[in-house]
Amino acid sequence: MSIKLKQVFSGERLMEIHALYETAFPAGEKKPFSMIISGQETGLVEILSAEENDTFLGLAIMAKSGDRVLLDYFAIASERRGQGTGSAVLQALKERYQGMRIIIEIESTKCVDEEELVIRTRRKSFYLRNGFTMLSYYVDLWGTEMEMLSNGLPCPYEEYLDIYTTAFGTQVSDRIHFLGEAPAAAEL
Repeated sequence: MSIKLKQVFSGERLMEIHALYETAFPAGEKKPFSMIISGQETGLVEILSAEENDTFLGLAIMAKSGDRVLLDYFAIASERRGQGTGSAVLQALKERYQGMRIIIEIESTKCVDEEELVIRTRRKSFYLRNGFTMLSYYVDLWGTEMEMLSNGLPCPYEEYLDIYTTAFGTQVSDRIHFLGEAPAAAEL
């Protein structure tokens, strides 16, 4: 699979990204899309289209600060899921941001709803299979408990929070809170 990541600023591809963004994420986890576009205009956010032979495969919205980059939103088009596309796009992201700390947030696997637990556990396994490792803390992201992962490089909570403050300002970062230390990797 030959994945290309292209930064998108306007046009039909941006409309495809916006449509996938609106359907792939819960309302409580989405920022206004205009805020993401404004972040890109400052150079602190990248709206990326994952493509193969000019076919739209998915999106990655990245927020940057120094040597850190947050995979803020990641979604694969429904017709391309389960075919290795997500893994290929993650590999392309690792190559694009080589030498940087890549941070990922996932909804906590400490939940009571069995159906939701299956989805969240599958998502966590996906990132772990693709070489990401658990960070040592949990956060409350706009009222949702999140587990934290990275591409194997450490990122303390303060440096993670700084990505949001830098890219989106305190109106976003003030709604993120440290919840505590995560269990040791052996306990996961």
